[in-house]
Amino acid sequence: MSFLEKLERIPTRQDIAETHQAISEFIHYTPILTCESLNLISGAELFFKCENFQKIGAFKMRGAASTAVRLEDEELEKGFATHSSGNHAQAVARTAMLLGVPAYIVMPENAPPVKVAATKGYGAEIIFCKNVEDREPTLQEVVERTGATFIHPYNDYNVIAGQATSALELLQDVEELDVVIAPVGGGGLLSGTALSTRYWSPSTKVIGAEPEVVNDAWRSMQSGQIEVNATTNTIADGLRTNLGEKTFDIIQKHVDDILTVSEEEIIEALRLVWERMKIVIEPSSAVPLAAILQNKERFEGEKIGIILTGGNVDLSKLPF
Repeated sequence: MSFLEKLERIPTRQDIAETHQAISEFIHYTPILTCESLNLISGAELFFKCENFQKIGAFKMRGAASTAVRLEDEELEKGFATHSSGNHAQAVARTAMLLGVPAYIVMPENAPPVKVAATKGYGAEIIFCKNVEDREPTLQEVVERTGATFIHPYNDYNVIAGQATSALELLQDVEELDVVIAPVGGGGLLSGTALSTRYWSPSTKVIGAEPEVVNDAWRSMQSGQIEVNATTNTIADGLRTNLGEKTFDIIQKHVDDILTVSEEEIIEALRLVWERMKIVIEPSSAVPLAAILQNKERFEGEKIGIILTGGNVDLSKLPF
């Protein structure tokens, strides 16, 4: 089963359109919700692209499937491998399950039990490592042992093409947006969002949002080189990763600005979405709304698309 060629370059408009068609059997075409009370609070017209309703509860399913449909049959038979303790782990595991091939997921020993259980539930083999620093060496051992294909969480053009399909759907459904805003961690979603926006709605501004305590993307945009975070101590656990060279290259060229928000502002935005929209989102998803609420004058009266990245949250550890 091979639908598309592997991408060794920045995805084109045609690449993203073909990817969207090829992964359609693996994903949901997620809904866009509006909320009158949040429009009033923000002073803007907000359109929420609900990837919390995506398969495995996050946009990551798009990137995993995008990589899978580019593999030759002999590669597929050996399965997939990755390192992740979050949504990407579940996405790779579920993609493998759908295709009937093995998945090998390297996770740190202290990974949240709920995420380990979810990944196992899709049939993946979990290989534990002692800490974050051991992830890549452990993954390399797994790949050498199994011959599985490594699906990178973000720094891969095939993954970026998949993540770009979320913004493509948003732009197809809501015309003439002034701004599209997405959170940024490793940058796979934001770089894909930037590409789709440039191809389908070039007049729309693209903005990234991240926590102040892990503001490597903001600092990287200022310095012109990839900066590294000194801590990962943010409630937005999906945004703790540093940018990769492929994602930073696209973000540097096509993203208009990066905004940062405090932990308190993230929690307040998270609570607002739960209370006003009556939907479950994870803290990372709340970061773009928090950025809008902290910059009301900048966004007043604008038509804004927001990508709600996921809804996988540990209900025993809510910050409210």
